[in-house]
Amino acid sequence: MPNYAANLKTIRDAHQRIGDHIHRTPVLTSRTLDGMAGTSLFFKCENFQRVGAFKMRGALNAVLTLPEEVAARGVVTHSSGNFAQAVAASAKIRGIPAHIVMPENAPGVKKRAVEEYEARVIPCPPTLAAREETAEAVRQETGASLLHPFNSAEVIAGQGTVALELNEQVPDLDAVVVPIGGGGLISGIALAFREMNPAVQVIAAEPTGADDAAKSKAAGAWIPQTNPSSIADGLLTGMGHLTWPVVRDLVESVVVVSDDATARAMRLVWERMKILIEPSAAVSVAAVLSQDFLPNRFRRVGVVLSGGNVDLDHLPFSDCAPRA
Repeated sequence: MPNYAANLKTIRDAHQRIGDHIHRTPVLTSRTLDGMAGTSLFFKCENFQRVGAFKMRGALNAVLTLPEEVAARGVVTHSSGNFAQAVAASAKIRGIPAHIVMPENAPGVKKRAVEEYEARVIPCPPTLAAREETAEAVRQETGASLLHPFNSAEVIAGQGTVALELNEQVPDLDAVVVPIGGGGLISGIALAFREMNPAVQVIAAEPTGADDAAKSKAAGAWIPQTNPSSIADGLLTGMGHLTWPVVRDLVESVVVVSDDATARAMRLVWERMKILIEPSAAVSVAAVLSQDFLPNRFRRVGVVLSGGNVDLDHLPFSDCAPRA
């Protein structure tokens, strides 16, 4: 058996560890979207999770597993927003300092949320290299533990708890569609279903401007992300050495969607389902509505809505009305 970063036991342990502090998010349905997709869709609403995104699961598991003497020195991470909020909230739960490196172009709503959790925000240029270099400098300055947003066994196990809940809520799924950036969420979900219900096919949804997973799968080798660009700001990163093997081996396929399709999907969910999702979550909706998704293969499909933190001052879809 390959030595992946997490397994069903570590994912279940994570769920027990974090269970008192997270929400068991609901699964919603929409007959309108079912008709458009040509199959039955079940939306796992992590936009209703604490801090507005699934990231709370992995961040909290990572923070709660730190030994006391290590935790006392605090934690540091780099994130465009959702993991930043999750680490800040998790650190506050444990009562330890949090230092959050955020790109200068991160949505204002996410920066404000981090500050409200009493974390220190350190801005940096909007590149992956700058984020990593700044976080390392802060780590050396403070002695805090570096929490990686996705390339961490504890984070992957925490994100995998989404699958535990979804499998209980909708036990007869044929497939689950998950947005992919760094791959922590889809890795945890794929590793959980691998042991719980291996018949469930795990499919990634990815923006065209940040499609390293699709390129890597096609090439059969890890192709690092370079200069990503998309309205799905939570997906503007590349896979890590812990997530790529899971994506390579356990993710069935990657559906790539345009920013226009993502914007239309987000607006559609807002209007028809009456729930707020962010562009990164809408990528998975755009995928199941795309021509590249094959509904005849699947009767029942889970769709992970990864978060709902939208900067209302910069709506991306003013010219993207739903198409009939």
